[in-house]
Amino acid sequence: MPSAPVRPPAAADRVYSHVKEGVLARRYEGGTLLTEGELAEAVGVSRTPVREALLKLEVEGLIKLYPKKGALVLAVSAQEIADVVETRLLVEEFAVRKVLGFPTPPVRLIARLEALLDEQRACAVTGDLAAVAAADRSFHLEIVRTAGNEIISKLYDRLRDRQLRMGVAVLEAHPDRIATNIAEHTELLDAIRTGDAEFAAGRVNAHLGRVSTLVRGEGR
Repeated sequence: MPSAPVRPPAAADRVYSHVKEGVLARRYEGGTLLTEGELAEAVGVSRTPVREALLKLEVEGLIKLYPKKGALVLAVSAQEIADVVETRLLVEEFAVRKVLGFPTPPVRLIARLEALLDEQRACAVTGDLAAVAAADRSFHLEIVRTAGNEIISKLYDRLRDRQLRMGVAVLEAHPDRIATNIAEHTELLDAIRTGDAEFAAGRVNAHLGRVSTLVRGEGR
């Protein structure tokens, strides 16, 4: 029996993906004004699906709509940075302590983190900062999900867009940070292998503390 043909994404979905990917990869930086006409031409659609997509992106907090003018890409505020890092610290320290408190060693997690480290190294070679940031986030996400708390995992998922956007910003400003991130992730993985929850939590705290400093534009 022949398989059903794959239907292309709806026009509004294409616009949504185009703009969101542009914002997260910082092709559309904070303060950029996007017009319906420009987006319609870029994606090859009419203005109606553009409006639909922009409304959705406004709800997600990535843009601010101004009638008859367009959509302003919102910059990441200092307060948002502080809130994201604070939430990540709470979630990720809890997660690694819980994982290492399980009665059996986290063998599957360790294998998965090893694979994700290889993925990060491969992405680093390409120089694709959005891919590097995504691979970085996947490493941390794996630890959170392994902790097995669905509510906390969903909360962490809600940070995704902000994490990716901040991650690309840091890597643009500090390209050397790619190698440093990989080294710090290796240290965290080694700490997880030891089974020492407090030591591993300390690695999480140190890593995110340095990321916070860089995102705020301080230090290296």
